[in-house]
Amino acid sequence: MNLDFSDEQKQLRDQVRRFLSEQCPPTAVRAILEGGESYDKSLYAGLAELGVLGAAIPEEYGGVGLGHLELCVVAEELGRVLAPVPVASSIYLSAEFLLLAGSESQKSEWLPKLASGEAIGTFAMVEGQGRTKPESIKARVSGGKLSGEKMPVADGGDADFAIVAARDDKDDVSLYIVSLTGEGVTRKALESIDPTRGQARITFDNAPVEPLGNPGDGWHIATQVLDRAAVLMAFEQLGGADRALEMARDYALDRMAFGRPIGSFQAIKHILADMYVSATLARSNCYYGAWALSSGASELPVAAATARVSATTAFQHCSKNNIQVHGGMGFTWAFDCHLYYRRSNGLALALGSLSTWESQLIERMSSGNVEAAA
Repeated sequence: MNLDFSDEQKQLRDQVRRFLSEQCPPTAVRAILEGGESYDKSLYAGLAELGVLGAAIPEEYGGVGLGHLELCVVAEELGRVLAPVPVASSIYLSAEFLLLAGSESQKSEWLPKLASGEAIGTFAMVEGQGRTKPESIKARVSGGKLSGEKMPVADGGDADFAIVAARDDKDDVSLYIVSLTGEGVTRKALESIDPTRGQARITFDNAPVEPLGNPGDGWHIATQVLDRAAVLMAFEQLGGADRALEMARDYALDRMAFGRPIGSFQAIKHILADMYVSATLARSNCYYGAWALSSGASELPVAAATARVSATTAFQHCSKNNIQVHGGMGFTWAFDCHLYYRRSNGLALALGSLSTWESQLIERMSSGNVEAAA
């Protein structure tokens, strides 16, 4: 089993990295953090023009038709620069829902718009704190109209449409496409630790909906898409962890104390070594997840949870210790360390918390062991 990317995929990585180094320096991330815009519109348009948004969308729907491995490559590069764009909501989630469960007309209507950046999508399932389970979903659709509240919804303030999990007339969980620019929809921005990835509360009051997938199959579909998105987001986290490690290493080599680089002190060496081990372990698990995702392997549920847990832990560990290596300066607004710390904690809650994915990993591995024993 070859768990490395091909030469062509590495060339794609280099191309995307060059583009992002020019178009998304830390000053661009700070402009969103400190300014009035919720995401970098020019960067998002540039990514669409480059074909990044349509990497895993088939050509017949306006995409590039490469595949999920290429999207993993892109996700890692987006994570390295903390790109303040709604790629996760639109591409990792909305596009995957449409590809998995959308009708031909739904795919034809929305996938080209997602690939071109003309439309932004999001997924609205969570209704507050705690682990989301089928019984915790209270939003309801009756007579083709949706009522209820979802929060937090990633990029909910900017999205043109949402894929919403809600109860149908039979009290089963189903999925629906809802226009967020039409009647019956109220949105309110929420404060978060990472303002470069917006969150919103969305209230639905008899909002018109369009069913997505088979009735009552919403939870099953959502679980499959969340596993796919978990692998892609793990690569974002991996990119962020690697970049935080590089920042800490470079500072340790340049910063002098007592006539020598601080990187020569044993305590700093230990911190950097721990960061490297954490990031390398995450990379191994992410590559396993990428293989399972791209090949449609039956191991995807376990591989996705493993990648998600490992990458979340690595990014939080590396971003925190990057601040420690920088010392007192690392805590200041002037340095970029806090940007990575913010993103690491924001992504740790996306798609479900770390504890949720840890629980799912244990449940899935236990289930596999039981089946193997039987």
